[in-house]
Amino acid sequence: TIQGKDKFENEDLIRYGWPDDVWFHVEGLSSAHVYCRQQKGQRLNDLTPTLITECAQLVKANSIAGCKQKTVEVVYTKWRNLMKTKSMEPGAVGFRDKTKVRKIAGVEKDNSIVNSLNRSQREEFPDLAAEQEARAAEFRREQKRAKQDQDAREKEERRKRIDEKEQRSFKSLMNSDNMTTNSGNLAAASVDHSAAEAAEEDFM
Repeated sequence: TIQGKDKFENEDLIRYGWPDDVWFHVEGLSSAHVYCRQQKGQRLNDLTPTLITECAQLVKANSIAGCKQKTVEVVYTKWRNLMKTKSMEPGAVGFRDKTKVRKIAGVEKDNSIVNSLNRSQREEFPDLAAEQEARAAEFRREQKRAKQDQDAREKEERRKRIDEKEQRSFKSLMNSDNMTTNSGNLAAASVDHSAAEAAEEDFM
């Protein structure tokens, strides 16, 4: 998981997220932005209940108002569903499609989970822009390979269709109903030869 410690780090995470990221936040209150980075191709349904619980505990514990309340509601959605406009304050976001936002009601603080997560945390300052560009470059390479593979499959399919068409044409030509024999020509040649012999006898 990735977590911003203030609204400015949250803003960077909003800007430089990955398509595979899942964003967590306390609904209606200021809180840390927590991101769970999934594997490529995974969906929201692939998140385990344990991971969802841990992310919900992190955003509640890192909300000034939320940590004082007995329960809070936590929302989560894919990073690509987040929407940012110029009029929004740093760290504030909206959603492109609200139907793709999931909610967890009645989240209570669980000190054992929070303490365990805090012990495993480490502070880093990665180049988020460079990491995002590297991920985008990898995605473009994957798309290029997929397009090349698709083109190769389509080319092979076209070749097979041409081969099958040529085979059908060849079989049609070889069909006995479409073939001619030399019997008629042989009979005609025999008549001509006999006539030639008769002519030769007339001159003798």
